[in-house]
Amino acid sequence: MESLERFAQNRRIIEQFAAHWLASVPTDLERLHHVAILRDVSTGRYSHEGLRGTFSEPAIHQALLYCHEELFDKVLEKTLQDQEHDFRTVFSSIDSPAFEIASRWLELEHYRTFVPLGTPVYLQDLFFSNTRVILNLIASERALVSTAA
Repeated sequence: MESLERFAQNRRIIEQFAAHWLASVPTDLERLHHVAILRDVSTGRYSHEGLRGTFSEPAIHQALLYCHEELFDKVLEKTLQDQEHDFRTVFSSIDSPAFEIASRWLELEHYRTFVPLGTPVYLQDLFFSNTRVILNLIASERALVSTAA
């Protein structure tokens, strides 16, 4: 019976989180990023101020980990073209040219934080490979801008 209660609680947390904090986020990649930044890199624990008043920390962690895993899988299921579109959408909301952002993300390997802990290595490798290809493509546009000027 306890597992059914935990499932129901996780469902309530996920529904509230999705309705209040993810509904306005336009792409799967941005949603993935949004959930990933809720994880403390030192402890691996997820937390969310808006959920803390209603739910326990362990329940929030478990529900957000599940969201992170599901969003990661959803991004990986997309074609490279769709993933590129999501990256460009994310970059368009940042006040800097896309090629600069892509270069910075490549240098810092910021995209590594998008991967949920415990993800199998082959899926991590696939995500990293796809992401590096897309970011290199976008970063290479710097040369096009330079030659056009």
